[in-house]
Amino acid sequence: NGKSEAALRVFEAVLAWSLKYNRADEETIIGSKCNIAGCLTELGRQDEALALTREIYAKQAALLGASHENTIIDGHNVAGLLMVLERWDEAKSLLRELLPRAAARRSLGTEHEVTLNISERLSWLLFFPVDAERTRDNLLEAETIIQDVVQRRR
Repeated sequence: NGKSEAALRVFEAVLAWSLKYNRADEETIIGSKCNIAGCLTELGRQDEALALTREIYAKQAALLGASHENTIIDGHNVAGLLMVLERWDEAKSLLRELLPRAAARRSLGTEHEVTLNISERLSWLLFFPVDAERTRDNLLEAETIIQDVVQRRR
């Protein structure tokens, strides 16, 4: 996609400038990296996008804490890329780690759209496993999660 390639070059230039002249502005640096990861994803370069998104997630956790909204959203983005790359177990593990943090009142709360999206992705991974682990317990857990999401969205 020509537009994504052009946007990627612009975001890479903004990042290079920020790193050279404005290293103290972490928000701009992280924002540029998020934009670059998005372009890489659109260009089908998911492995590169995943590596960059993991870097962003780790940086946000270090700067803001594991329960901060931005950190949780970045973790959710990592899980999404893991799913695209069919790394189901890693995605499931990360979503299980994120969900209690997102649901906590001091973070996003149980009604927040990101918390509900994390729950939906987790239920999907439990209900439609690619591997042979489609157990009765997984199906029951998936059903419980999705019923909870539907009720909270009403």
